[in-house]
Amino acid sequence: MGTVVTGAAGDDVHVIGIRLVEMGLRHAGHDVVSLGALVAPAEFVDAARESKADAVFASSLNGHAQFSLAGLRDALVEAGMGHVLLYGGGQLTIGRPPWEEVVALFVDRLGFDRIYDSDVPIEQVLSDLEQDLALRGESR
Repeated sequence: MGTVVTGAAGDDVHVIGIRLVEMGLRHAGHDVVSLGALVAPAEFVDAARESKADAVFASSLNGHAQFSLAGLRDALVEAGMGHVLLYGGGQLTIGRPPWEEVVALFVDRLGFDRIYDSDVPIEQVLSDLEQDLALRGESR
């Protein structure tokens, strides 16, 4: 299993969702480095480097993730950690734009590997992580 860094992004204090994800990750056998609330991109990068993380999971409920996580993929790449999987979940934007627009923003423009709306079952997230980790292992 892998090591996953988790946290609520930027100015977000809402941690219930990411705590549930952490429970699922631990139950599935992953090591979790929980950063809690109000996590800046640099903190995600530092924790990923120190723990040799396989993935970073960032959550948001206040909708500010599109701003607070805008440079996270670039920061991981600059730190030599471009291989780290980057997932986001929750209420990632202000308002409710069409999901296709949210995907385009986070995956295509901000470099996330996967994003999830708040109603996606944890089983799907865990299955996707296992699949992505297996693919990353094959490509190394």
